[in-house]
Amino acid sequence: MSGLLALLDDVAAIAKVAAASVDDVATQSMKAGSKAAGIVIDDAAVTPKYVTGFQPARELPMIWRIARGSFINKLVFLLPIALLMSQFAPWLVPPLLILGGCYLCFEGAEKIAHVLMPHDAHSGGPDGSHDVGDPTHLEEQKVKGAIKTDFILSAEIMTISLATIESDVLWIQAATLAVVGIMITIVVYGVVAIIVKMDDVGLWLTEVGRTGVTRSLGRGIVAFMPWFLKLLSVVGTIAMLWVGGSIIVHSAHQMGWHWPEETIYAFAKGVAQGDGLVEWLVKAVIDGILGFVIGLLLIPLATKVIAPLFGAKAAH
Repeated sequence: MSGLLALLDDVAAIAKVAAASVDDVATQSMKAGSKAAGIVIDDAAVTPKYVTGFQPARELPMIWRIARGSFINKLVFLLPIALLMSQFAPWLVPPLLILGGCYLCFEGAEKIAHVLMPHDAHSGGPDGSHDVGDPTHLEEQKVKGAIKTDFILSAEIMTISLATIESDVLWIQAATLAVVGIMITIVVYGVVAIIVKMDDVGLWLTEVGRTGVTRSLGRGIVAFMPWFLKLLSVVGTIAMLWVGGSIIVHSAHQMGWHWPEETIYAFAKGVAQGDGLVEWLVKAVIDGILGFVIGLLLIPLATKVIAPLFGAKAAH
């Protein structure tokens, strides 16, 4: 009998440890997901452009294909790489974060420069996709382009998540990264599906609505969605600059260059005078401005050196 009681006691102890471990994974996942929020906003803002302009019947299948590619990016490729890096080369995390932050700054600054500077609206877009006459071929190009963009953003999300995890236990790291990857993908592409189909919902309401209020609501949705997409694009651009600048400053601090983060922190604290929200806003604005400046400096390097280099390799 005493042996049975001892066994039950051991089982109870194991159950407590397991429950604590599951709770630890949930806590780490929430913390990691919140740190990647800015990139999630950008991901949700960027993706709709890849499926707009196609037949309504093709929009959801395209979103599913992109989402499936995102799952593969995160869980098949990036998660094992992140775990290997955590175990054998943790010193690589801050430099990779800086690299990803530079990419976000470049993307955000390039969008702003594209709006402010004259450009040829008939050039066929950055990938020349507007010049493709075959809708099936165009869809394939758009889906592949979206998955490539997702890979870069997913790499940044997974690296940020890895840097946020406080546990050194391998399985907790793996479970946390898997949870973050799955939940963020579901949220992003679920939101994208809703955004893309809202104009169809509005049009449906205008056609089948039995009351004037319902039909007016439908017309309002149809009229509002183009403005909402523009607003989402603006929010995504701001998020890219803010997150990119913040990542660069914090990662530089981790690598031993403390001056930028400490200076921004001291300035924000002095302006806020104890108000936590004001302090956060001041730091976010400074990080965003810094991200914009870094992005502007990177535009010539990316367009004149890196893009032609990769173009030459692709030609071979």
